[in-house]
Amino acid sequence: MKLIAITIFFIASHFTYAQSEITGVWLTQDKEVKVEIYENNGKYFGKTIWLKNPNTKNGNPRLDEKNPNLSLRKRLLINLTILTHFIFESGEWINGKIYDPYEGETYKCKMWLENPKTLKVRGYFGFLYETETWTKIP
Repeated sequence: MKLIAITIFFIASHFTYAQSEITGVWLTQDKEVKVEIYENNGKYFGKTIWLKNPNTKNGNPRLDEKNPNLSLRKRLLINLTILTHFIFESGEWINGKIYDPYEGETYKCKMWLENPKTLKVRGYFGFLYETETWTKIP
C-alpha cells in the first residue's frame, strides 16, 4: 500500500513539473520579442516583456495598431498578452490561441517542448500551419 502511494506521488509530481517546464521567458525565432509564459488557474498565458525595437521611427512606443478591435489599437505591445488559455495534455499545451500584433490576427495554437530549452509554437490557419522555434532565456 505504501509503495502504491509513493508511486502515485511520484507520477503526480512529475506531471506537475512537466506542466511548469513551459513557464519562464522565451525568445522568439526571429529574436525580435521575448515572451513570458505563466500559469493562471491551471491555464497558460504569455505576454511580451521585451521588443528588440520597442519604439517607432518617431520614438513613440509601438502600439497594437493592427488590432481588428478599434478600441484596442492604443494598447502598448510591451506587456501585451499574446498567448491565451492553453491547457496541458499529453505532453503538449493545447486549445490555446496566439495573437500576432504585427498582422492583427489570432490563430489557434499548440505548443510542445522539444527539449527543456526549445519550445515549438504552432499556429493554425484552417488546415495550414506554421511552426516556430522559441529559445528559453535563463
